[in-house]
Amino acid sequence: MLFDPAKSPIFYGYVILFIGTIGVYFSFPGQTIGVSVFTDPVKDALGLSRNQFSNAYMIGTIASSLIIGRAGVWFDTYGARYVAFCAALVLAIALFLCSWSVHMSDFAKEILNRDTWAIPFAIMTLLFFLLRFAGQGVLTMASRNVIMIWFDKNRGKVNAFSSVAISFGFSSSPIWVDALIESSGWQNTWQYLGFGLLGMSSLIFIFYKNKPEDFGLLPDGAKEIVQTKTKTVITRKQFTLREATKTRAFWMYALILAFNSFFSTGLTFHIVSIFKSEGFPKGDAISIFLPASIVAVSISILANFLSDYLQLRLYLYLMITGGIIASIGFLYLPTAAGIPLLVAGFGIMSGFFAVLNTIAWPRFYGRDHLGAITGKVMSFLILASALAPSIFSLCFSTFDSYQLLGWLGLVFLIFLVFGSLKARNPQ
Repeated sequence: MLFDPAKSPIFYGYVILFIGTIGVYFSFPGQTIGVSVFTDPVKDALGLSRNQFSNAYMIGTIASSLIIGRAGVWFDTYGARYVAFCAALVLAIALFLCSWSVHMSDFAKEILNRDTWAIPFAIMTLLFFLLRFAGQGVLTMASRNVIMIWFDKNRGKVNAFSSVAISFGFSSSPIWVDALIESSGWQNTWQYLGFGLLGMSSLIFIFYKNKPEDFGLLPDGAKEIVQTKTKTVITRKQFTLREATKTRAFWMYALILAFNSFFSTGLTFHIVSIFKSEGFPKGDAISIFLPASIVAVSISILANFLSDYLQLRLYLYLMITGGIIASIGFLYLPTAAGIPLLVAGFGIMSGFFAVLNTIAWPRFYGRDHLGAITGKVMSFLILASALAPSIFSLCFSTFDSYQLLGWLGLVFLIFLVFGSLKARNPQ
């Protein structure tokens, strides 16, 4: 054992909180926000059109969503340490391969004696699959879950720290990554990120530990389970994935989280086009993200701290309300109230997403099968984010407007309002 948590001078859960948060942050090269910075230089170097590059991204993302549930089972079987370690290594390898994508494409064209866009398209589809599966999927899931396993009563408080740190980290990443691309080129930048992931994999192997009980410790650093809590601990059911999917709460929470993933990805991907279709300049489109982030982070901090004392069903309804406000703002974008409503609703949804996506699953279904359950949910989120850009684009090309998506969003959210009436904590 490289490091014994039982000998740590402080509760080792705080080490897990710190390293696990860094682990989630290091997944950003596989997140949309990390890939988008490379879009223009890479597609031009490979000779792909924007649509071809986007479709490769969509297909790779959909493929990753189909098997991410298996990674959740690996998490339950082998633990966070080995799963996150392997995910970081795979992500590092994928980044190195991405940096060599032009050479790989040229080599394949020479071997096959064919100069066609299909070759770089197939290569980028495979690389996007690896990036999304290892980064957005496995590394994110394993790092978030290991933090939640080491805490129980204080999950909301520690998630407040983690969520805010990750939010600021992700939002600042495109700035310094773009600066690296400008100074060193996109190939070298992907390689630098790859070396960073190799370093992160070493930290994961040394510091990630699966459960406090494996080392004679208890969640939250408790010295002992007091008598009044013994019955609660014993009777708390540990749901399997099959049992969890039979509860209404699983589907209602998963669907609102997937809606957020769909809406935020589609809005972000087509933000300039959406605003342009309503007569707004590019500057107005991009400017909505800062105030929306401020709303999201403020709500996330407050909601995380209070989540240790409040029922999560309140958060579910508030998140649905945020979606309704955002959809109305989306529909009435040309009016004076349109942009403020869109910003407020988008921020509210994002803020509660950071809470529910992390805290709901261990609280509702226990820790024993947390990987399988969160892996299933992650597959919904990845699939929704993969489909969003194409569906938004199809709507606009067909109807010359994005309005239909606002109405469909409202219908779906109203369904969730009624469907969530009995979505109680299964415990």
